[in-house]
Amino acid sequence: MHYRLIVEYDGTDFHGWQLQPGARTVQGELEAAVARLFGAPARINAAGRTDAGVHAVGQVVSVRVERPLPPEVVCRALNAHTADDLSVRAVDVVDNAFDPRRHACSRRYEYRIWNRRAPSPFWRRYTWHVPQPLDVEAMAHAAGPLIGEHDFSSFQAAGCDAAHAVRRVLHSAVAADGGLLRYEIEATAFLRHMVRNIVGTLVEVGLGRRPADLMPLLAARDRTQAAATAPASGLCLVEVRY
Repeated sequence: MHYRLIVEYDGTDFHGWQLQPGARTVQGELEAAVARLFGAPARINAAGRTDAGVHAVGQVVSVRVERPLPPEVVCRALNAHTADDLSVRAVDVVDNAFDPRRHACSRRYEYRIWNRRAPSPFWRRYTWHVPQPLDVEAMAHAAGPLIGEHDFSSFQAAGCDAAHAVRRVLHSAVAADGGLLRYEIEATAFLRHMVRNIVGTLVEVGLGRRPADLMPLLAARDRTQAAATAPASGLCLVEVRY
């Protein structure tokens, strides 16, 4: 039986998605829950690997097992075997050929910034606290032109193993709701730390430290010209589209 799972997790206390010896990871927790439920180990594949501290409300994974159970039973039982910061939101049966990573058309992320002088005890795990006032209009002006196909080398982390840095962005927008700022981005694929590097640069725009026109920065294809990487706490994988 081949199942597809929609998974949510608070990434604060995880060392990322991927299995790591001696570290608590999302993949490790899920595979342990699957082994307890089905009585045998099984490898779980994900639509994308999230870094330590990054959250998800729409991660998509698949797992093959020998013993069939109704999807609703699998969902309920897996949640009984996982901690409070990890939840299986939905389960369905998919074709054996389904690959959550290769078959994905796009992924949508949201980055949240808490933009008030005082920190928020409610948002502290899920935002980047920036106490200085941000120019949201300037940030939105900078984010819009990132839509389209560009070379994102200037926002690519060192050590990224991608074959090239050209990516197609389908949506890129900044919006504010009181003290909470949201940067939403959807693309067919992402580079390592690409979203967090973009956000770090947008915040510098919002602080008036760099111009809102990011096209020269894109054209430079030079990571040293962009801002520092934004903290992982504000980033959330929202949806994977197929």
